[in-house]
Amino acid sequence: MCHIVCDIRHVKLPNNHACQETHCKFATLSQIKIQLNKKETKEEEMAERKIAIIGAGISGLLACKHCLEKKDLDPVVFEAQSCIGGVWSKTIESTRLQTPRPFYQFSDFAWPPSVTATFPDHNQVLDYLHSYVSHFKILNKINFNTKVIDISYSCSESICDFWGGSGEPFSSGKWNVTVQDSRNPSAPIEVYQVDFVIVCIGSFSGLPNIPDFGIDRGPEVFGGVVMHSMDYAAMDYEAAAEFIKGKLVTVVGFQKSALDLAAQVAKSNGGEYPCTLLFRTVHWTVPDYFTAYTFKCLNRFVELMIHKPIEGFFQWFFALLLSPLLWLYSKIVEHFLRFLYPLKKYNMVPNHGFIQQIFSCMSAITPPNFYDRVREGSLILKKFNISFSFCKVGLIIDKEESTPLVSDIVIFATGYKPDQKLKNIFASLHFQKCIIGSSAPLYRECIHPSIPNLAILGYSDSPASLYSTEIKSKWVAEFLGGKFKLPSVKDMEEDVIRWEKCMKRYSGCSYKRYCSIALLQIYINDQLCKDIGCNPRRKNWFLADLFSTYGPTDYKNLTH
Repeated sequence: MCHIVCDIRHVKLPNNHACQETHCKFATLSQIKIQLNKKETKEEEMAERKIAIIGAGISGLLACKHCLEKKDLDPVVFEAQSCIGGVWSKTIESTRLQTPRPFYQFSDFAWPPSVTATFPDHNQVLDYLHSYVSHFKILNKINFNTKVIDISYSCSESICDFWGGSGEPFSSGKWNVTVQDSRNPSAPIEVYQVDFVIVCIGSFSGLPNIPDFGIDRGPEVFGGVVMHSMDYAAMDYEAAAEFIKGKLVTVVGFQKSALDLAAQVAKSNGGEYPCTLLFRTVHWTVPDYFTAYTFKCLNRFVELMIHKPIEGFFQWFFALLLSPLLWLYSKIVEHFLRFLYPLKKYNMVPNHGFIQQIFSCMSAITPPNFYDRVREGSLILKKFNISFSFCKVGLIIDKEESTPLVSDIVIFATGYKPDQKLKNIFASLHFQKCIIGSSAPLYRECIHPSIPNLAILGYSDSPASLYSTEIKSKWVAEFLGGKFKLPSVKDMEEDVIRWEKCMKRYSGCSYKRYCSIALLQIYINDQLCKDIGCNPRRKNWFLADLFSTYGPTDYKNLTH
């Protein structure tokens, strides 16, 4: 296999590129001389800051757009697929937004007037993303069909007192980004050397989470077809419809993709070939109009009810005083959903509270006519308590071998492995351990304290992912532009530990490091605004700032 080594300007990379091991607290005389020499050509060097962006999903497009706005940054996007959009480029036919349209839009680029639905479908979302790319001239910065094999850091990986040695975005170290044509496994490998990497590979694609089974208990003994929902979504619509036609399909899982997929199969096949939804844990699902109402209630007053990672006496007091309102709200919603849906009849009442589910990033919209399909028999709800395994004709539930669940197709809609996927992007074992060696979230949900010259966008899950990712991409661009420095590594590590404790306080055993606290989105944005140096109060007067809904357009201009 041929290896081509180059940077973004296609200049040959030195063979022995390495950094000298230096003490992080003190500079040697030679380093001081180097810095003095660098000052003479500062403008030239700044113009050469190469930024590699991995992924052309929403976070990658945002990162590229905001980097392009900085005159000293030259971004390039590596996308393994032949199109933009990430998860939106390959999804099942019935997929639509789970976030109300006003909260899923770019702050400086509105939806077209032709899109009026509160929850646009996936085709409308993809058209919107294409319009955004065209409007801001991002397309010529994207290298399609270019898979990133791994990234490696060309300097010392030892931890200094400050991130990258100084808390600034650029240090003496460089990243080598190894890529290959995704269409041809035998294509030559290229290595691009860049000053900074922004990883935008997301959390809901790439590496499926499929349960492990014992010997002779897994898919190998099954006479039908087993796949992950990712593979089903990759089919074109006609092929997918033909694939499930006249087949007994079992969908495993109970999150967004599982519910949508099961509802679509049930609609297609009807009662003659019912679809079975197999799950262990039940979650609360809500009608779309309730979700739209909930988003309108996201304001500073609601956030007063939540304890913060760092809070003064008055913040602590208000959270203590108002927190019973959260409990009351949760109970009202639970009673409303029991009244709205036949949950008790079908043994679908969750064991956890509604508010805990929101903090655990497990909220989902009930697909249209979901329980109607259950009543008519085209959708069967099947809960298992211990485990399930495969047999020749289908699935054995909780070891009841005498009554197997007969299936022709089993589709796992059981999510993905975001930490493993993120770990695999690094060639260094040290950086891999940094990713999987801690359960703490990222600093500002963007920066790992121990990995220099690198940011991660789109990793944190949020009910309004575009909204939350956009302000973080602006924060990263301002950081790259030299607007501010990061605190010490110790301070960042202490900060993420405080956030971890805060998140576990509300999500309990359902804690996930990549789950952003939905009810603290304004508080998170306040921190980012303060770092950038702009006013976090985005409303014109006090009462509006306290009780009005915050959304993407409030952060359109972060220069003031």
